[in-house]
Amino acid sequence: MHTMHTLKQLIQRLLDAKIDFVIIGGYAGVLHGSSYPTRDLDICAVLTPANIQRLRDTLADLHPRHRMTPQKLSFLEIPRQGDPPLRNIYLNTDWGTIDILTNVIGVGDFERLKSTATTMPFEDKTCLVMSMDDLIKTKETLGREKDLLVAKELRCIAAARKQPPQK
Repeated sequence: MHTMHTLKQLIQRLLDAKIDFVIIGGYAGVLHGSSYPTRDLDICAVLTPANIQRLRDTLADLHPRHRMTPQKLSFLEIPRQGDPPLRNIYLNTDWGTIDILTNVIGVGDFERLKSTATTMPFEDKTCLVMSMDDLIKTKETLGREKDLLVAKELRCIAAARKQPPQK
């Protein structure tokens, strides 16, 4: 069972490797104050050959495997040089699941997401987190029950932050 602690370790590792990414999905919700737990880490990044190699180097000792393939192929071997570019990578690692998306439903690509991302402190560094507005829009666009619940909660959190303190 992977915990929020191991997901934090994954984020720390990505930050240490200077990978350019934005935290999205459930973990972004948690960082914005959602009480709904998450069991995986979703990020948005550009999947150039150089970034894929940086991700491989960063995750190598965690035995990253493509979780959406029946053979659970190694991320260290697939995609191969010259393979068509990937739009998304879905991995299981020893520290948990990490999904790397190049585009977020309802919002757009990495550059669009990064342009509105919130910078948040993370351990001894800072990280980029999908903005509250973008996260709500994505959750509502996805429309699954759990996403709609998180969107509703995030709307309440956003409204409470805009209210002046009670006397």
